[in-house]
Amino acid sequence: MSKSALGIHKADAWQCVALMWSEELPSMRQKSCDRHAASASLIACRHRRLAAAIAGVAIMLWAGPLLAQHSPALDRFDIGIGTYHATSSTTLGASLPYGLFSGSASLEDDLGFDDAASLPRFRAHYLIGDHQGLSVDYYRYSRASGASWQHTLAWRDYRYDVDARVYGRVSFAFGSLAWRWWFGNDDDVFGLGFGASHYRASGHIKGRIRVNGETRADIDESTGASAWAPLLQVGWRHAFNEHWRMYLDAAGVFKGGGDLSGHIYNASLGVKWLPVEHLGFALEYAVNSIHIEQEHEYYTDSLDVQLNGPSAFVYLRF
Repeated sequence: MSKSALGIHKADAWQCVALMWSEELPSMRQKSCDRHAASASLIACRHRRLAAAIAGVAIMLWAGPLLAQHSPALDRFDIGIGTYHATSSTTLGASLPYGLFSGSASLEDDLGFDDAASLPRFRAHYLIGDHQGLSVDYYRYSRASGASWQHTLAWRDYRYDVDARVYGRVSFAFGSLAWRWWFGNDDDVFGLGFGASHYRASGHIKGRIRVNGETRADIDESTGASAWAPLLQVGWRHAFNEHWRMYLDAAGVFKGGGDLSGHIYNASLGVKWLPVEHLGFALEYAVNSIHIEQEHEYYTDSLDVQLNGPSAFVYLRF
């Protein structure tokens, strides 16, 4: 092959390479852009999926309790305000160590307290999911009264004018917060709850005895205590239909150890009427037994309260 011919062939070869490169470069650039666009699209898609997942979880957490199907015997959330018309028996006691002395006074029998009392009461229930939730209960019992006694005693040639006056006051407040589990989805459910309760009790007795205008005996004693204690609850709910329900509740509080001890028991059986969606009324009969002892340095005092009677509630339901 001649030199000129070889040169021509080389030139043609370089022209062919340049032509191929000029045609391939836009294609390569386009492929690179396509790869970048695909990567950006993939990242954006992943971000959208992550945002959708987060939104879904948020919606489930927020709206899950509202969408869940629970027993028709339970409300998702209700608040009850009522009054407890109770017949009361209240006794204050005191004792010395080793059984040397013990005594008690009935506020109704000895001090003339009215044995009928009206107590304000508050309740709330919040159902979380289908089978568990919170329960709140609070009530307060407070009484005060006094009595006086005048009598003339004659012995031989002596005359004694006896004047006795006594005043008593007792106050007791109880509040509880419990977590409840409900078993069953039909018209009947049974509940078990554990929680904490706080109670506060105080008592005061003041008295004076005079003979012929002179003070012979004077007493002024007060006591008070408050404490936290574990709480156990059991319950039953039944729905007859969408407007009528029946319920049974029982609870016990036990406090031992230390200077303050005692127990509180209560049980109630009631019927609830739900005329409209967000309003309800309840009537129940309740029994409460309260016994608290407090040890002091030289003596021990006690408070016993028995309450039983009907209650009426108005419920707001959600």
